[in-house]
Amino acid sequence: ADGKPLAFWKMADKHERVNGAAYREYEIALPTELSIEQNTQLVEDFIIKVVGNKPYQSAIHVPIAAIGGEAQPHAHIMVSDRLPDGIDRLPEQHFRRYNSANPEAGGCKKDSGGKNRLEMREQTLSMRKDWANLQNAHLAKHGHNERVDHRSHKVRGIDRNPERHLGHVGIKKMSDEEMQDLKMIYLRHWGI
Repeated sequence: ADGKPLAFWKMADKHERVNGAAYREYEIALPTELSIEQNTQLVEDFIIKVVGNKPYQSAIHVPIAAIGGEAQPHAHIMVSDRLPDGIDRLPEQHFRRYNSANPEAGGCKKDSGGKNRLEMREQTLSMRKDWANLQNAHLAKHGHNERVDHRSHKVRGIDRNPERHLGHVGIKKMSDEEMQDLKMIYLRHWGI
C-alpha cells in the first residue's frame, strides 16, 4: 500500500474472501498511571512483540468515562493476519488463499491459517500474558507500584463477577434508577 493504510484496508475489505477476516482488532486498556508519551511507547513495544512485521495501524485516545468521569486511555490496533513474504503481489492476489505448493501463485499466508480453536485460544492467552508483562515492565520503569494480571478472577481466587463493559450505547439505554445504582456501586468499589 506504499505507506497508505486506508488504501490497504480498503483492498483487504474488497479482496479478502467472503468469510475471511480482513483484519483483527486489539482494543487494549492503557494504564492511567502512565503519561500519553509513556503509553505510546508501551503500545509501540506491544506492536513489536505481538504484531511483528504484519501490516497494522494503531491509534490511542483518552475518552472520559460517562460514569465516574475518569480518563480511560486505550489503544485500537488493526492488524492484518497476512504475513509479508517478500513476494510482490497486486491486491487481488495478495488477499487470495495461500498456495503452499506455489506461494507466488497464491496470496500471502495468514498467521491464523490452519490453527484449531485450542491453538487460537492458547495464542490469545499468551498475547494477554505478554501484554500484562509489558504493562508491568513499563509501570516499574516509570516508578509505579501498581501491577496488572492477565488471569481471570476465578484462576486468581477472586470471588466476584468481572465488571461489564457497557459502552456509551449501553449507558444511554439505562434508566435514571439504573444509572444511580451503578454510580453507587462505582463509588463503593473505588472507595470514593
